[in-house]
Amino acid sequence: MSESSETRTWPELAIGLYDKLTGRNAEIIYEFDKMEIHIPSSTAANAEHAVWKLQGTVKIRTRDLGDK
Repeated sequence: MSESSETRTWPELAIGLYDKLTGRNAEIIYEFDKMEIHIPSSTAANAEHAVWKLQGTVKIRTRDLGDK
């Protein structure tokens, strides 16, 4: 199996970002605006989904607060 550094899912993106910043005195900020999330009722491929709607703007910002 070949290894790929390509991010394929939102959880992989979040994990990669967290791993990169952990231990570096860094900050991650999340904001949400009119975000809609579909929550599956099970892990089955044909699972029904509940829709959650959140108000706010999605913004993901990072900054390194380390050595300056």
